[in-house]
Amino acid sequence: MSQPIKIGIVGVGKIVRDQHLPALAKDQDYRLIAAASRHGKVENIPNFPDIEAMLGAVPELEAVSLCMPPQFRYDAARTALEAQKHVFLEKPPGATVSEVENLKALAVKNGVSLFASWHSRYAPAVEAARAFLSSAKIKSAAINWKEDVRRWHPNQEWIWTPGGFGVFDPGINALSIATHILPAMFITSAVLDFPENRAAPVAAHVTFRTSNGLPVTMDLDWLQTGPQSWDIVADTDKGAMVLSGGGSKLAIDGRVVHDEPEAEYPMLYKRFAEIVRAGTSDVDLTPLQHVADAFMLGKRNVVEAFFD
Repeated sequence: MSQPIKIGIVGVGKIVRDQHLPALAKDQDYRLIAAASRHGKVENIPNFPDIEAMLGAVPELEAVSLCMPPQFRYDAARTALEAQKHVFLEKPPGATVSEVENLKALAVKNGVSLFASWHSRYAPAVEAARAFLSSAKIKSAAINWKEDVRRWHPNQEWIWTPGGFGVFDPGINALSIATHILPAMFITSAVLDFPENRAAPVAAHVTFRTSNGLPVTMDLDWLQTGPQSWDIVADTDKGAMVLSGGGSKLAIDGRVVHDEPEAEYPMLYKRFAEIVRAGTSDVDLTPLQHVADAFMLGKRNVVEAFFD
């Protein structure tokens, strides 16, 4: 068995405590040896205020997992790549497409791996949905992603600032699945609802057409109360497909054909170890490009002020 990859984590917030730390603790491919964060700490390992201090004090680090907000990720990723460390990017991989394109080039230049980690693609029923759709004739599709920001991002102001994505923070999860299971698609129109006191949208309605002209719609809402909705549906010649629960359950004509427990982050770290040991990178920018296109084409609709 290969020696564990010595990894450090940067940005110790909710997603790190909920997902990254439990996944790393159970994965024999890694040894977490350092952390860097302005506010949070990880017990039983050295902690530093920033990535520069961490890399300087722990030169034996081989990889870093970057989990700070996307507006601040480029500089940290560039620092790590230039120090010849492999880099895991939490989603979204950056604030702009051009930033991540530059990081791809830096990874090649420095001979290290770069991973854009679309965790929802690793939901248990996604591959089954992809296989079903590849064998069927799709007539239309719809993406419905509706959740309560107050539940999933309490007191996180960065998501409402420029570059914070707003409702496209969860919406990009939907896009990461849709771009994996549907034909290539392109945005034709978008309406983005901006609260009058926020710089990022709280809801969006987007229409697409696929490369062969099929219609796809996407509705995003970040003020959903009650049950949360993370569904992709498709009308096909082999029946109505519903991929629900963020990709965890697949039903055809109402019959559940795939339903397994979620294990997205363990699968992400498994994939990262694979590309590190293979000396390759895995950086698909299609979901991020769709978000950029929505902002470029979208009509801005100002709605009532939103307060957490």
